[in-house]
Amino acid sequence: MQPSGRQEESRQRDGRYEPWLKIAPEFNEPAHYTGESPSGRRLSYAEAIREALVQAMEIDSSVFVMGQGVDDPSGMFGATLNLQKRFGKERVFDTPLAENGLMGVAVGAAVGGMRPVYFHNRPDFLLLAMDQLVNHASKWSYMFGGAVSVPLVVWACIGRGWGSAAQHSQALQGLFIHVPGLKLVMPGTCFDAKGLMLSAIADNNPVLIIEHRYNFRYKGIVPEQPYRIPFGRGVVRKPGKDVTLVAISYMVSEALKAADELTKCGIDAEVIDLRTLRPLDKEIILASVGKTGRLVVADSGWKTGGVTAEIAALAAEQGFSGLKAPVRRVASLDLPTPAGYTLEDAFYPGAKEIVAAAREIFSWRGSVPEGA
Repeated sequence: MQPSGRQEESRQRDGRYEPWLKIAPEFNEPAHYTGESPSGRRLSYAEAIREALVQAMEIDSSVFVMGQGVDDPSGMFGATLNLQKRFGKERVFDTPLAENGLMGVAVGAAVGGMRPVYFHNRPDFLLLAMDQLVNHASKWSYMFGGAVSVPLVVWACIGRGWGSAAQHSQALQGLFIHVPGLKLVMPGTCFDAKGLMLSAIADNNPVLIIEHRYNFRYKGIVPEQPYRIPFGRGVVRKPGKDVTLVAISYMVSEALKAADELTKCGIDAEVIDLRTLRPLDKEIILASVGKTGRLVVADSGWKTGGVTAEIAALAAEQGFSGLKAPVRRVASLDLPTPAGYTLEDAFYPGAKEIVAAAREIFSWRGSVPEGA
């Protein structure tokens, strides 16, 4: 079947980005790559994001950055620091408090051949832009038979850690994983922060990147050259044989702490960092569960109807024969996010809760790991 005029036009437009994809190849990492190496250049989490933006904007003049506070001296926690000075006000500009309208501007620019990166501050306020993001951006390629692509990146940051409370701290990834046509990315390392940002900008579909504010405390090895991390490919951060700990974003670091603690109990935990939630790397989850027979899923969002529920259902539907015990889920309480550090500590889960969930699995019907 011959492509329609619109499809051919879309392919030609998308094809002009192919040289960029060659400049930033996919990174072929070893099976248990942790994002670290014995030596190498170290960047902060914010610096890794900023370097990805700089490299993308240098490679392609159609890439531009917009959003509330991108030109602020703080530069979105440092992620957009000095970008406007480098690329000018036409390519890096502040936006007013008009979330749905400005999302429409970004969607229109993407459909028109640009590659906008829309910094949206908080996932909470993406709710004000749901019509443009869910009813338009995520659906247009499907509705127009592939003749239209929407190369749009939307970036938001979960605001834990400074009393942001019920309207500025919500981890809404469980809501957005529900939307077909919208890719959902949640990096957990500095290495991934750069590589997944470059992959998102290179993608011809709308991509939502949800960061966790606690990740901005980290530094890690980040190669200087452009590189992309493929969507839908998780990574084993720590191999193990007794229980699988599946985590995303900041909860990966908590899962690694939990794995260290479980070692003291004679439990050898395997830690998986999913990196992207849509597409989801089902194979890496099922392979690990088939090996360990036990699963704990950890996420910073709410438990009911959330990411942990989706992964638990996957294990039950496609990996049931390999399970030796019920799946356990670690997530935030089903309550509005409180203000204040003390209440936040009680509200958000961490390594302590992951350890407790894993130990509970091994107390089920006398299930004991070999060698414990």
